[in-house]
Parts: sequence; structure tokens; C-alpha cells
Amino acid sequence: MLVLEYKVKAKPNQYKAIDEAIRTVQFVRNKSIRYWMDAPKDTKINRFALNRYSTELRNEFPFVKDLNSMAVQAAAERGWLAISQFYDNCKSKKAGKKGFPRFQKDNRSVEYKTTGWALHKSKRRITITDKKGIGELKLLGKWDIHSYPVKSIKRVRLVRRADGYYCQFAVDVECIDIQPPTGQAVGLDVGIESFYTDSNGHKEPNPKFLRKAETDIKRVQRQIYKKQKGSSGRRRARAKYSRKHLRVSRQRNEHASRLARNVCRSNDLVAYEDLRVANLLKNHCLAKSVADASWYQFRQWIEHFATKFGRLAVAVSPQYTSQQCSQCFRVVKKSLSTRTHVCSCGLILHRDTNAAINILLKATTGGHPGSNAKGVGASTLLGATLVEQVLTMNLESPSLDSRRVSIADSK
Repeated sequence: MLVLEYKVKAKPNQYKAIDEAIRTVQFVRNKSIRYWMDAPKDTKINRFALNRYSTELRNEFPFVKDLNSMAVQAAAERGWLAISQFYDNCKSKKAGKKGFPRFQKDNRSVEYKTTGWALHKSKRRITITDKKGIGELKLLGKWDIHSYPVKSIKRVRLVRRADGYYCQFAVDVECIDIQPPTGQAVGLDVGIESFYTDSNGHKEPNPKFLRKAETDIKRVQRQIYKKQKGSSGRRRARAKYSRKHLRVSRQRNEHASRLARNVCRSNDLVAYEDLRVANLLKNHCLAKSVADASWYQFRQWIEHFATKFGRLAVAVSPQYTSQQCSQCFRVVKKSLSTRTHVCSCGLILHRDTNAAINILLKATTGGHPGSNAKGVGASTLLGATLVEQVLTMNLESPSLDSRRVSIADSK
């Protein structure tokens, strides 16, 4: 699935109509969750039951009926998504809170399926055909939506952001661009001192976008509280504050995608740590720095480009990657403040470089293979022995054994 995004240019009354459609979607989603909460215990509520309930809402509320019927169904499906995730967390016995569905108060998008919209012949304008009064919208952008057949567009989403409104097209096409093999493999150790350190010793600087923009963000934030509540000045100050955070978010995303693309194009095998970033964010001393580094976003882009380029991305267990010597495999205890790995075997390396080499060794020697772009989704498969996990890796990538031999020879 490929997502193409355009900036929307429209009149003020059309923007208000989009906002009304977004509020209607939030209303339907929240009503669906309330319907699930209030249902008797012996009544089974599933996605189809919520779709039927959305039809009842259209008959009961005129403003819901003005929205396209498939858009109303998509809103009910958002409620079911929150419910199903809660069920999945309970079944898997996830530690801590299970994510009980909550009512939404900050919805920012409305999604249409295959009806409720019509593209202009030029493919540079789109008309929303329901009764909300949105009408024809001008699309600004460089994406070539005209190169795809209209039938391949499965979703059209209108999104409100701090700097305006956007239109997204979800196109059902395979995003594959198989690259020739390079014969290279790399292990990545993410960190705060450097964004990542690879097994070749390269250190990518940490851009620290939030830290650099923090002074300006705090200054803009103080302006909000100097304005009277409910005033237009306060509303403009909040919009300016939101744009500051939006810029940081876009910088992180662009930085992560660019690095992930380069890494996947240059290596046949990319190994990285299977970190639980949500748990790391519980450390209040490091939470801001960890969030600013956007490690999970970097991992998502690596898995995406590995699939696109036909590479192998392997997530390995992070245990002892920093403590174990990459040459003699002896465990050398060290605190976080110790940045140099010094072993009795004579190996002296930077701590992160040693960890990156260990990560690559784990991926290539069947240590603890984890999720990759081909489909295994846990760092340690439940109910599977270590031998079974290695066999699963071999089935997913028959060429992995040959890569292990070549990498071992190069060592």
C-alpha cells in the first residue's frame, strides 16, 4: 500500500465543512465505544455489529446522515480497532495496562473508502460528494497520482494539521524495488551519544531536533498563557506552538527515513536491537532524549525499506550486547558512564562499536533472531526452542546460511 499526500487549498467555508466532518467521525467512534461498553454480557459485539450500529446512528442523527455512509463505517471501524487491540493485549497477557478503549477528543481526520469522492480529470482536484458541503478541493503537491488507475485508490483521507489541511490517497500497489546484492552486512547500535553506531565503526551524529528547538518552543508556549482564554490571540498562539512541534516531528521522520534508506541500499543484512522503547521511556532521566532520538521510527523505516529493496532486516535481543566482548565473548561488566570497552584479551573498542559487532554476530550466528521484514514478529517466539527459531530464520531467508559463511570468512 502506497500513501500519497497533497496539501489542500480551499475556501474558509470548505475548511469549516471539513472540520464538521471530522467532528462527526469522532462522534461516531465514541458512540461505537459506548455501545460496546453498554452492551449486555451475553451480547457479542464485533466489527459487523458496530457497522450495523453506525447505520442506526445515520437514521437517528441528521448530521451523521450527511456524512458519506462508508465514511461513517470507517469511523465505526476506528472504534472497533481500539476494542480489538484491547482484546489482543488481554489475550497475550501484556504487562501493565491493557489499553482499555478511551473516548477521543482530538480527532483530526475523516476517511472515505471507495465512494464519497471523485477525482477531476486532471487529477489535481478532488470533489467530496457527500452532504457536508466540502465540495471541490485543489490539490498541491508533486506526487504523480495520475499515473495510477482510480480503481487502485482504496482510501481517501482528509487530515487537519497545525499548518493546514492535507489529502491522503492510499493506493493499492506493490512498493517493491529489488536492488542488486552488495555482499555487505551491518549491525546497528542506537544510542543517545550518537544516533547509531554500526559494526564498521561509523558513528552517525544525533541531530537532537527537540533539544535544539526547545528554547524557541518554550518561548512560544509562554505566549499562550499571556493571552485571554477563548480569545483569537490565544488561538493563534496555540497554532504557532503546534507548528513548532510539527516541524520537529517532520525533521525526525525525514532524518530516520533517509538514514534507513541508505543503510538498506548499502547492505544485504541489517541487524538491530529489539528494543522496547516504551519501557525505556519510563526512565524520567532519559525519556526526553530517548523520544527525541526516535529509535522506533528508525526501526519501522528499516523494516519498510528492507521489504522494498529485498533485504533482510533482523531484530536481535539486546541482552549483553554492550557487556560481552566481541572478540573472545567474555562478559566485561561496565556502567553506562564507561564508554570504552577494554577486555583482558587485548581488545579495546568504543562501547557502541563493540555492541554493534555483537548485534551483527547474533544475527548471523543464530543467537536470538527476531522480527524481520519477512514476517517473524517477536524477539523470542513463544513456545519455540532456540533450534526452532533458527530454522524459522532459515526458511524465511534461504540465503542467510551462505551470508553467515561469507561474513565469518571476512572476520
